[in-house]
Amino acid sequence: MVKDQKGQALMEFALVLPILILLMIGIVEFGRVSYTYMYLHLTSQETVRLGGIGKADADITQFARSNFSAGDSASLEVIISPTELQRKSGDYVTVTLRYPITNTSPFLSNILPSPYVVSTKSTVRVE
Repeated sequence: MVKDQKGQALMEFALVLPILILLMIGIVEFGRVSYTYMYLHLTSQETVRLGGIGKADADITQFARSNFSAGDSASLEVIISPTELQRKSGDYVTVTLRYPITNTSPFLSNILPSPYVVSTKSTVRVE
C-alpha cells in the first residue's frame, strides 16, 4: 500500500518555520546588544583616561556623550566616582556608562525586559 506524501515536507516546514524565525530574531537582537556593549566598553575606557589626567566631571561627561555613536547619546548615563572635588593624585577614578536598549521585536519584548540596560565600568589611577 503506497500513501500519498506530497504535502509532508510543506507541513514539516510550516511547523519548524516559527522556531527558525524566533532564532533569527534572537540572533539579531543578541548582535545589537553585543555591539552596543562593545562600543560602550570602548567609550568608557577612553573616557576614564580623562579622569586620570585630572579633567573636570563636565568635560568627562561631554567626552563620553560625543564619542558614543552606537545610539542616542542623550540616553547615555555617565556616573563618575569619586567626584572631581574628592579626587586627588594617587586615587582611583571610576567611570560607569549605562545605556538602555529597547527591543525591536514584539516577541522578545514579552520575554526580555525592555529597555535592557547595558552597563560598563572602567577604573584608572589619577596622575
